[in-house]
Amino acid sequence: MPLSVSDAPEIASFAIQPSTPSPKHLAIEVSQAVHRINLINAWGPSGPSPGHQILELGCGQGTCTAALAAAVSSAAAPSGHIAALDPASPTYGAPFTLAQAQSHLSSGPLGPLITFHRADPVAFLTADPAARWDTAILAHCTWYFPSPSTLPAILTALRGRVPRVCIAEWALRASEPAAAAHVLAALARATLEAHKAESKENIRNVVTPAGIKEVVRGCGWRVESEGFVVPERELDDGRWEVGSVVDEGFLDEVERVESERVRAVLRSARDATVAAAEAVGGVRGVRSMDVWVATLVLE
Repeated sequence: MPLSVSDAPEIASFAIQPSTPSPKHLAIEVSQAVHRINLINAWGPSGPSPGHQILELGCGQGTCTAALAAAVSSAAAPSGHIAALDPASPTYGAPFTLAQAQSHLSSGPLGPLITFHRADPVAFLTADPAARWDTAILAHCTWYFPSPSTLPAILTALRGRVPRVCIAEWALRASEPAAAAHVLAALARATLEAHKAESKENIRNVVTPAGIKEVVRGCGWRVESEGFVVPERELDDGRWEVGSVVDEGFLDEVERVESERVRAVLRSARDATVAAAEAVGGVRGVRSMDVWVATLVLE
């Protein structure tokens, strides 16, 4: 049975909370859980199911991990498990770090269903050539990758280890007009981060669905199914990214870019983002852009 959005409050309750939880924080966690449930259901029958062994790459603080754990567990199939992997530093993240969020999730009711690993994905796969999983999940992680070469390296390493890969990533497409500012902000942020030796931002390496499909073809996989999810209005990711670009601090970073021509492009990209946000009443009126969801199988 697919997960229901009515399961979102329970899944959200497993996430780490401030010492004094606020209605706003709880609402954010619920909206994030709803989004992950919608992604899992969009993958359809080929996605995570009760009893499945799942390898989640780029798990971060475990937002999707919790929903995946709920998807693979049932009274009839209690052996489902998530191997959740992320190479980021344990101190990365705010207001809670990866270490804090993952530790909290591991110590809760979903803990027995999850094993967190801090490792480079390719190194992790190489270390145990015999390990196998039913599905590999890459949910909102490819834009965190340090370079475009990371995705093909991972897909190549996954060959023979899983029969299918489920991907979800921002589509750079706005079905809702209020999401146009999110698209523009993502491109502005990615351009700025491309001119840094090292980035700690949420967007470090932007890639489109067409770009992912080109990589997929070159790594011996093919797209079995694909579609789009239009996030609910409550999902804050678009507002967060637009807010970071609209902020004056973005311009301060732009001034540190060496190329005068690139600085001009970045200022213009920010201006376009500001205008798109103002057209919907400001950052609070921004929606999150569409998400591309796909299932890959070996050729």
